Amino acid sequence: MQTAVAILQKYWKHDSFRSLQNEIIDSVLNGQDTFALMPTGGGKSICFQVPAMMKEGICLVISPLVALMKDQVANLQKRNIKAIALTGGIKSDEMIDLLDNCQFGNYKFLYVSPERLQSDWILDRIKSLPVNLIAIDEAHCVSQWGHDFRPAYLKISDLKKHFPKIPFLALTATATPRVQEDIITALGLHNPQLFQKSFERKNIAYMVFEVEDKLFRIKQILEKNPQPSIIYVRNRKSCLDISSQLQSLGFKATYYHGGLSPKEKDKNMQLWMQEDVQVIVATNAFGMGIDKANVKTIIHIQLPENIENYYQESGRAGRNGEKSFSVVLTS
Repeated sequence: MQTAVAILQKYWKHDSFRSLQNEIIDSVLNGQDTFALMPTGGGKSICFQVPAMMKEGICLVISPLVALMKDQVANLQKRNIKAIALTGGIKSDEMIDLLDNCQFGNYKFLYVSPERLQSDWILDRIKSLPVNLIAIDEAHCVSQWGHDFRPAYLKISDLKKHFPKIPFLALTATATPRVQEDIITALGLHNPQLFQKSFERKNIAYMVFEVEDKLFRIKQILEKNPQPSIIYVRNRKSCLDISSQLQSLGFKATYYHGGLSPKEKDKNMQLWMQEDVQVIVATNAFGMGIDKANVKTIIHIQLPENIENYYQESGRAGRNGEKSFSVVLTS
């Protein structure tokens, strides 16, 4: 069996693990249920992707967001690793083909939303797969006290009955002690190994400015830092307004909110991911699982709903470890 570091070097081209990644991987390889609390951009996906590559069989990844699943599947495929996501909008017969592929096609990763697990026939098919690890991403969604509760997450513990010997790995970037307890109970984790990394992101400068003219200050910031940026707003109308105002100032900008069609969302997101535009103006519908390493600046022009959202959103900056900025503008 190849070592974890050999797998990391071969597929991800990194020479060594970041802090805690190695320990989490060891815990999973020892068959232990594991709970990993790591900051946004802390490299959570490596913690299940590497051990899954080391073992025979397929890793089941439960994830709440289509954008996140598509992004991770595309990243794995780019590395010649066979991965599939069962997202919404896939017809039943196509779904059967995809699950056949997982069963007979030597696939390494199957991504599903928790809602998919509520479908009995899909669950039956998953039960017959050679699952080697079950990773639950954004695990705080299982808790009523978490900031993103998803009732469908409560069904995940049913998998414990079918795969009693298979380790569960719960991953999240935001969980108070109360939410941690909830996650462990609701997922039925058995004596989990707990790993927690400091949430301090030393490379992000957090700033709050009181300004008369927010647009003028945004212009100054974006001119000074011409790299990819996200501007967070609280409603759909502001998305359009700010994006148009930036365009009229000569910036390349697009927008993203929950009311766009999947096609528009995808198109606008790709414009920004591929750096055809510098700025994406978005509500918090945009973000979870957006993995772009070189985001320089996050600007909030309206206060986020709560501190967890602020932490998640500001944490999209500087994932490459370089100096970056999280700016809140108030008036």
